Amino acid sequence: MIVIGLTGSIGMGKTTTAKLFAAEGIPVLDSDAVVHDLYSADAVPMIEAAFPGTTISGTVDRLELGNILRENPANFRKLEAIVHPLVRERQEAFLRKAREENQNFAVLDIPLLFETGGETRVDKVVVVSCAPEIQRQRVLSRPGMTEEKFEMILARQMPDAEKRRRADFIIDSGNGVEAARDQVREILQRLSAGSGNGEKNA
Repeated sequence: MIVIGLTGSIGMGKTTTAKLFAAEGIPVLDSDAVVHDLYSADAVPMIEAAFPGTTISGTVDRLELGNILRENPANFRKLEAIVHPLVRERQEAFLRKAREENQNFAVLDIPLLFETGGETRVDKVVVVSCAPEIQRQRVLSRPGMTEEKFEMILARQMPDAEKRRRADFIIDSGNGVEAARDQVREILQRLSAGSGNGEKNA
């Protein structure tokens, strides 16, 4: 089984691309969804202990936690030390299940793949990218998004150019969903044929 790490900076189209892999019958684990689930489950007592007052009725108050993180960016490391090991446990369980089902591929959708060293735990890395102006337009059209929030998120993410340099494959999401779907299918075909060794397509 080939484990594909799917990543891309905010607004690049990674979530849509993950759905395209799923539409091809590939099991996909959304790490953001795992974190969301953990914020109502296993991570709650540890987050409350580290950041008192950030949980309500057994659930993390993401707004309050976000305020604390903005006040002191160093708190991101403290939070990641709690959440990342729990996410990895879920990822490992997901991959075990995929192997038991004799899947040919499995996709780990990890926003901070390179930033957390996740590329060492996958076989191939697919980076989703687009022009910076398209990225900015997409992100700033989101409800509640501001320039300040956007810049803070970007500051925590590896520059897109560096992600592209490190990628095995690049999907350009700037030309619409169908063009991205064609790129997903091409990647799967090339990997199935054993020709996906460090070749970029974009």
